[in-house]
Amino acid sequence: MSFDDVIDRFGTHSVKWDMMERIYGVPAEDGIAMWVADMDFRPPQCVADAIAKMHSHGVYGYYGDETPYKEAICWWMQTRHGWSVKADEIFTTHGLVNGTAMCVESFTKPGEGVVLMTPVYHAFARVISAAQREVVECQLALNDGRYEMDFDAWDAQMKGHETMLILCSPHNPGGRVWTRDELQGVADFAKRHDLILVSDEIHHDLVFPGHSHIPMASVDDSITDRLVMMTATTKTFNIAGSHSGNVIIPDPGLRARFGQKMAALGLSPNSFGLFMAEAAYSPDGAAWVDDLVVYLDGNRKLLDAAIADIPGLASVPLEATYLSWVDFSGTGMSREEFTRRVEKDARIAVNHGPTFGKGGESFLRFNIATPRSVVQTAMERLAEAFKDLQ
Repeated sequence: MSFDDVIDRFGTHSVKWDMMERIYGVPAEDGIAMWVADMDFRPPQCVADAIAKMHSHGVYGYYGDETPYKEAICWWMQTRHGWSVKADEIFTTHGLVNGTAMCVESFTKPGEGVVLMTPVYHAFARVISAAQREVVECQLALNDGRYEMDFDAWDAQMKGHETMLILCSPHNPGGRVWTRDELQGVADFAKRHDLILVSDEIHHDLVFPGHSHIPMASVDDSITDRLVMMTATTKTFNIAGSHSGNVIIPDPGLRARFGQKMAALGLSPNSFGLFMAEAAYSPDGAAWVDDLVVYLDGNRKLLDAAIADIPGLASVPLEATYLSWVDFSGTGMSREEFTRRVEKDARIAVNHGPTFGKGGESFLRFNIATPRSVVQTAMERLAEAFKDLQ
């Protein structure tokens, strides 16, 4: 298998490709899907082998004895992130959007505020609003193309009804790998305002050379009683359809509250996700991720160079994730105009910046987890769509 292989995903119920024309008007016959955050790569062979083993057995019954599955999670967190996790701290949710929703339901009440550092992953705000909580947007500062936290401004924003903070680490869509000092600042902010701190670290394995992800659980022991960690195999290994996620809660009191809500809703994971996760969190899976990050780094460099050649466009330097955040404000165009050029002229489906909250108005998000030839074609089309600026 090669990451360069172009895999036709049309007609496979791929939301990324099969819904592209309906949602964005980008034609299926020659459009390029660079929106939904899944990859156009097959997962590692060890994951395919686990599914093949299930198929060959032929009976898809209830999954029992989660010991090897949870041991695989603990092994991965220790060996890849230097983070010691106990098996009894792990809950399996139906993906991390569901994990986020479960946290909101377990630890907040209707009308309370949930703090987001925007622009940030759009599903957070959707879940919070649907649960009748208030989305409190604390806007990140964009300094010389780099997102930074502005705790003084955020302290002044707090009204006292906020009870939770959701951190995206590494950051989507800004691509930041937060430093230890920044994470300590988040911990201190959560303590100052008595907030439950939910750290969504789904992109923690996709970090580029020169940067190192630090789990929030490794930063400050004094926040253990308010900390919820979220990780998953799904983004790392491109198995989002398995809908499995890890909600890891060190504190027994918080665990009891979360477990009660899980029980009240009758939630349990599907066996496919557990078999896939156990197979992925392995030495074979680790070797595949190492190769993946090298390949994604090449795609990142290709996109950055192409964007730099188009006057008025600027890509935020990616430290992690495969989601490039491109600023069109320098074109002087309206959002409608630059979006039209990308979608209608270049025929590329991308995520619209405003869906990520305050600070996203002049941006579009490009998914570069696709064969390099596809990224190259997309960048050539983008240059043509904005050729009048050159």
